[in-house]
Amino acid sequence: QAQLVESGGGSVQAGGSLRLSCAASGFTFSSYCMGWFRQAPGKEREGVGVIDSAGRTWYADSVSGRFTISQDNAKNTLYLQMNSLKPEDTAMYYCAAGPRCSDFVYRGQGTQVTVSP
Repeated sequence: QAQLVESGGGSVQAGGSLRLSCAASGFTFSSYCMGWFRQAPGKEREGVGVIDSAGRTWYADSVSGRFTISQDNAKNTLYLQMNSLKPEDTAMYYCAAGPRCSDFVYRGQGTQVTVSP
């Protein structure tokens, strides 16, 4: 059974950094497209970044240059390094996995990120 477990969220001041982790199990991690999504209260869920099985990455314009997505296939773990955090980055962050980047089929429970001014 596939499972994704996020960790690393917390509260930071604007300009700070956090690194989120997502531990994956139950599927062939290295063959899947992995992504980070976020949802703030009252807003729709949005894509933050994606890394495909070839290691190619895509970022939302709002985080490009500040966030970096990476993965460690030996540890079956996905990461999101977040630098220069802004209050508008406050949200629940989820990791997701899919056989294709257009088809995410698994999602974790999320980890909360709160950025204060």
